[in-house]
Amino acid sequence: MSKHLLVGADPERTETWIKFTGNDLCHTCRATCCSLPVEVRLKDLIRLGVIDEFEAGEPAKQIAKRLSKEGIVGRFNQKSGIFTLEQHSSGDCLYLDQKTRLCTVYANRPDTCRNHPKIGPKPGYCAYQQKALHNR
Repeated sequence: MSKHLLVGADPERTETWIKFTGNDLCHTCRATCCSLPVEVRLKDLIRLGVIDEFEAGEPAKQIAKRLSKEGIVGRFNQKSGIFTLEQHSSGDCLYLDQKTRLCTVYANRPDTCRNHPKIGPKPGYCAYQQKALHNR
């Protein structure tokens, strides 16, 4: 498959995603996966340093309320216990640097990010979009 066929993947349309063939794709990608909603659990929030072990014992709904006020959590599903991180107005993850397109919390990133694209909307595939060849 030639690179010019890979440029236009649409994160909203999984049928446009390409088979993930290894991290070499990540080096030329504009972090399209970071515009997908990032679901996290309490252990991810601890790893990110936004809550501590002690606070993790409090009701999750209370944690979600505080983190929502702080602009860290956009949604909380009480039934599943899953939080969704807030996104920039562009749709990018809260922790994605808007200029460099690099993760600002990479070493502490949530399991959702660590396991992508093995898990997710289309396991084994990614919404690859090539980085611009020149800066604007």
